[in-house]
Amino acid sequence: MLGPRRVEWRDLPPVSLREATDALVRPIASAVCDLDRHLVHASPLEPPYALGHEAVGEVVDVGSDVSGLSPGDRVVIPCHINCGVCPECSRSMPGACSAVPPFASYGTPAGGSWGGLFDELVRVPWAGHSLVPLPPGLDPVLAASCSDNLVDAHRAVSPTLQADPDAGVLVVGGTPTFGLLTVLACTALGSTAVHYVDRDPRSVEKAAALGARTTLIDSYSERIPGIYDLTVDASAHPKGLRCALVSARPGGTCVSRSVFFAEPALPYLELYSSGVTFVTGPPHITPFAPEVLRLIDSKTLDPSPLIATYDYDDAPDVLLDPPAGKPVFVGSRP
Repeated sequence: MLGPRRVEWRDLPPVSLREATDALVRPIASAVCDLDRHLVHASPLEPPYALGHEAVGEVVDVGSDVSGLSPGDRVVIPCHINCGVCPECSRSMPGACSAVPPFASYGTPAGGSWGGLFDELVRVPWAGHSLVPLPPGLDPVLAASCSDNLVDAHRAVSPTLQADPDAGVLVVGGTPTFGLLTVLACTALGSTAVHYVDRDPRSVEKAAALGARTTLIDSYSERIPGIYDLTVDASAHPKGLRCALVSARPGGTCVSRSVFFAEPALPYLELYSSGVTFVTGPPHITPFAPEVLRLIDSKTLDPSPLIATYDYDDAPDVLLDPPAGKPVFVGSRP
């Protein structure tokens, strides 16, 4: 990433093992996250830096203190860098690991330089705690988004739907894929009461095909009519966030997985009067990816309708003019 709409491949010195707890992993299927699209076009972070934070990889080498992993193993590489043993990691919050700077992850410079998951080879610290083995025979392309978006979407809705499969769910879309992945997660968990709203007719059409009730909206309204125990902000827009917050029923929950680079205003008095619980935060991949991988492996959750594959060689062109859906890169680098 070199600046707004300036993306290219670069040759750099190869990474190597630094610590006995490291592993070297070769990404073999790398997905484009909604955040990647935003970074390419808006470039709010200081370039240059390596892009990409969703991938399945193949283990190439492991340090002497890494157990349970061998060269040739296929693994989900979590987007966040995490030690696995600090108080936050021990509370199933590796996205807030205290052993590294805040926001430490692949694909952005916000928490240090860790490389990107479009890279030919990446170093994974604390690999025995961090990496998540792929079920035997599972297509890496289907699991590439388990580094971030797909697990994050599942976690946005699973606590509510596992407690009450009949809970009413509203997904406020706007990002290219996260809202649609949330619909997939809802249907995989047996929800029959998910409502998807978006300003993009293509996303509305896709959500309907995935089993949601849908509404095409002209703009984010103050409130979407209905009774929603859970609302999910997948808009990455301040007005979309407000719409999700005020549309939750009294005592309900609003989960936002949008990334804002400026602080959005919150309708505090309305939240106070309705007692809505607001949940946000980074994805916590390592402890929750195995369940999502199990759902994919059993075909209960099928992300394939949203996926289109491309060669890694085509990554700059695809990132500059991304198609609808979830691009996944495979093959060899240039």
